[in-house]
Amino acid sequence: MENITLSLPAGRRLSGRALAGVVGSGDMEVLFTAADEPTLTIDITTSVDNSTARWQALFERLNLISGLPGGRLVIHDFGATPGVARIRIEQVFEEVSHA
Repeated sequence: MENITLSLPAGRRLSGRALAGVVGSGDMEVLFTAADEPTLTIDITTSVDNSTARWQALFERLNLISGLPGGRLVIHDFGATPGVARIRIEQVFEEVSHA
């Protein structure tokens, strides 16, 4: 298991909390709590060792596409593919933006 913490600049504001995915599914769980902060703090627990560069690249891409919101994102990953990771992350951001 590897623990990764990233802190990236936030370009938009949201409010609320959201959850997507289920850890026990062999997939991943993403929890987002919005905050009025200029950064997005991301705490990742993953079963995939040496994956910091992959996660960094994923969040850089998400930032380019739609901007990252301020707050805290907690990810429990058990080998989800990058595509599934992106879907789960986008799901929590969308859920909070429509709350």
